[in-house]
Amino acid sequence: MADEKRIENEGSMVDIEKEAVSPGAGEPSSKIMKHANDADEAMKAFVGFEGEALVLDEATNKSLLRKIDWHLMPERKNAETAISYASVTGIKTDIHLQGDNYQWLSSMFYFGYIAWEYPTNRLLQRLPLAKYSAFCIIMWGLVLCCFAAVKNFAGAVAVRFMLGVFEAAVTPGFALFTSQWYTKKEQGTRTGIWFSFNGFAQIFGGLIAYAIAKGVERHGAALAPWKIIFLVTGLLTSAMGVVFLFIMPDSQLNAKWLTPAERRLAIERVRINQQGIGNKHFKAYQLKEAFTDPLTWAFTFYALTADIPNGGISNFFSQLIVSFGYTADQSLLYGTPGGVVEIVSLIVCGYLGDRYGHRLLIASSGLFISILGMLLIVALPLSNNGGRLAGYYLTQASPTVFVALLSLISTNVAGYTKKTTVAALYLIAYCAGNIIDVYFIYWYCKRQNRKKAELRAQPTYTKLGNQEWLDLTDRENPEFVYTL
Repeated sequence: MADEKRIENEGSMVDIEKEAVSPGAGEPSSKIMKHANDADEAMKAFVGFEGEALVLDEATNKSLLRKIDWHLMPERKNAETAISYASVTGIKTDIHLQGDNYQWLSSMFYFGYIAWEYPTNRLLQRLPLAKYSAFCIIMWGLVLCCFAAVKNFAGAVAVRFMLGVFEAAVTPGFALFTSQWYTKKEQGTRTGIWFSFNGFAQIFGGLIAYAIAKGVERHGAALAPWKIIFLVTGLLTSAMGVVFLFIMPDSQLNAKWLTPAERRLAIERVRINQQGIGNKHFKAYQLKEAFTDPLTWAFTFYALTADIPNGGISNFFSQLIVSFGYTADQSLLYGTPGGVVEIVSLIVCGYLGDRYGHRLLIASSGLFISILGMLLIVALPLSNNGGRLAGYYLTQASPTVFVALLSLISTNVAGYTKKTTVAALYLIAYCAGNIIDVYFIYWYCKRQNRKKAELRAQPTYTKLGNQEWLDLTDRENPEFVYTL
């Protein structure tokens, strides 16, 4: 009964800015009353049960949490790494990619993501959350299958753009589910768990891609290996979307695997969050508050800057492993331990962050691990393939802070219109960071090559004998040409 009292008391507290507090004792502030006529969906659960005591003791809460975890946590999968596997199994030659075509192809996903991110967040708010999310997952898988039919660069660009469009709903949708179903002290761990399924997908996808590549090599096939990879991963993703459609409820209010009493308890247990479970109506004042809140721009600044390396690593990691001296087939298999590092780092940092109440500080350990990995890649001798490969594995701990901040959007941003707006801006900045990396490097290297060519074309230019062996840096050697 002590737990019941605690929940009821905390649920009645009002935590607002000083200027919003009413000067009259015992009177709600005018600011709260102004927006009190459009309440959260959670209110529907208690209609007709006014005055009824809800029993939520520790044992009941733990049992309910286990049931929620069992139904919600396994429902995340990511097939984005398929393009990286395809890059070393023949797609470049088969669809005649030239020059910077692959860079454009990689980035087109993020252009689609940016274009549809804000509209899809509005739809996540307005439409049934689980059903719209399931639709996007199913369509995402089907569009991925369409990659097997592309014949040229233009067709591949169209497919990649549409993949970004349907992917745009997945991460913010899961962030909304997390804020709906879990208390603040549970959200860091759960966000780490569902995001870690990207790591499981990297392991699973790498093994599938390797098996397909070796199978085609030994026995032949009517389709190229990269086409089979897209078909298999796409169909599996769509199948997961169908399962998601039937298992995932839009909220506690229509969870078929909960009894009516458990639905009310599932809502009551998150009362402490001071957020509710959703509101279908767009509220302009919340949009304005999102744009004027310093936290919004702190989130987006990190996503923009810290995710600049992500696009290169996500889309080029198979080629990176090949550059260490391994074969294309080996790169498919040797990329899988990176998924293990991502899984362990996300779950451990999420759990410890919730346990000790310092999500960001603990999550920052992943950045130090990834920095160590990058140092191994760039500092070890080129002949040390194993050490540089281990460095790549360590870089896969880098998403910990991004995921911690994503969990803090679930935890620290209230008001459904505001929450979806902040999530959209965060992920738009994430996509922009992924695009910047590829094109800054490409633009810079191309510019340097042009300047060096102009220098070599000057009548006064003289190339020294054995200039190749003078231990010059890439910037000071006019004969050095950057690979694009």
